[in-house]
Amino acid sequence: MRVFHLSAECYPVAKVGGLADVVGALPKYQNQLGWQAAVVMPYYERKFVQENEFDIVFAASTLLGTRRLFFEILKEKTDKLGFELFLIRIPGLIDRTEVYQYPDETEQFVAFQIAFLDWISYSQQSPDVIHCHDHHTGLVPFLLQCSRLYTRLANTPTVFTIHNGQYHGAFGWDKLSYLPEIDLSKTGLLDWAGAINPLATAVKCCWRYTTVSPTYLHELSISSNGLEFLFHMESSKGVGILNGIDTAVWNPKTDPMLPAKFDVKTFVKGKQANKQLLCERFNLSPEAPLIVFIGRLVGEKGADLIATAMEESFNEHPGQFNFLALGAGEKENETELIELRDFYPEQCAVFIGYDEPLAHLIYAGADFLLMPSRVEPCGLNQLYSLRYGTVPIVRNTGGLHDSVIDFGDEGGYGIRFNHASVEDICTSVTRAIALYNNTKHLNTLRKLMMGLDFSWDRSANRYITLYESLNPTI
Repeated sequence: MRVFHLSAECYPVAKVGGLADVVGALPKYQNQLGWQAAVVMPYYERKFVQENEFDIVFAASTLLGTRRLFFEILKEKTDKLGFELFLIRIPGLIDRTEVYQYPDETEQFVAFQIAFLDWISYSQQSPDVIHCHDHHTGLVPFLLQCSRLYTRLANTPTVFTIHNGQYHGAFGWDKLSYLPEIDLSKTGLLDWAGAINPLATAVKCCWRYTTVSPTYLHELSISSNGLEFLFHMESSKGVGILNGIDTAVWNPKTDPMLPAKFDVKTFVKGKQANKQLLCERFNLSPEAPLIVFIGRLVGEKGADLIATAMEESFNEHPGQFNFLALGAGEKENETELIELRDFYPEQCAVFIGYDEPLAHLIYAGADFLLMPSRVEPCGLNQLYSLRYGTVPIVRNTGGLHDSVIDFGDEGGYGIRFNHASVEDICTSVTRAIALYNNTKHLNTLRKLMMGLDFSWDRSANRYITLYESLNPTI
């Protein structure tokens, strides 16, 4: 059975956030379960493309309004990622280095979707499912239903996964002409709040939509940047499936980025060895509990709360814990953390930017991972931390709710708090320090969390079950 995953990102080709991690792992696990899963994404002039070989498997032209565009479909030769990888290149439009933030981003992603459908249609392919990810691909379910150009594919089941419902990709009706010939009586399916809204369009037109955790499915009808009523109306089509992690990549026993590898039997020595090296690098004491933050320094992640919460906690618990932040984002949040580091140099360290090997070392060497998110559709960082025996400290929202049970509850292993507030973070830090000082209990929890199954095997099976429910011929 054949499924195409259509996405703006895919790790390791191009990554901005968790979308890339999902699209870079799910198809591989689906292939291992007997499907033929492939990824189709825009071409980016990046390291992966430069270092690997591609064949041009298709070339044609298409229209974006009155603009004639030449496009090529490139296929990575060796399927080294565990699935077929196809890139769509449009000279002058989809051949750049960055993924987002170009002034003609609407034109980029509309053209990407049209080129994909033209390729599938012209080459007489008949996929069993087309799986679209986020608003960048949200017009595909509509075009399959409402454009005569793709009548042959109209009965192809479409699944649309919402990785973050806050971003819709909306644009004005003056750009309706970008779309190929459509049934104009169906333009209401494109509309939300007076604009063409690809996310809303996909929810209306896809056969099923999924969210990346069960709790986030319910939260969308409460907070989705203006689409709350739509999600309420279309709730019968929604399915919540918690993301997994690639346990081949995220495995402390084999991780090539770790100076000291370990497993569930050797984590005490292994984590301490990594912590020692991490603390030496940032001039922190390896004897004190180490709380870390890894991620985008933006309001969604609660990053604006961190500096104040850490300062109050440093004052409340002088010399009793250390803090390390790895990330980049809003300048104000970056500045606050740098000032915190300068004022508490013996307890606080900050790395502005992102460094993949350093992130792996932090997961392995830290004692606690802080995620005070206001919005967290799924979250992968807490799953990585569990795999590496690092206790997650999370706000009780979205996928954090679905993957972390408070250690005070039956079967629990993490620390959860209810409000994205300085007060709740400080209370959680106090609990973390107390837990760290109870070595026997902490090691029991670490052994428990490292044995949990958050692999893609389970999640990939759920997606396949969903596909099979939509296509009776499968």
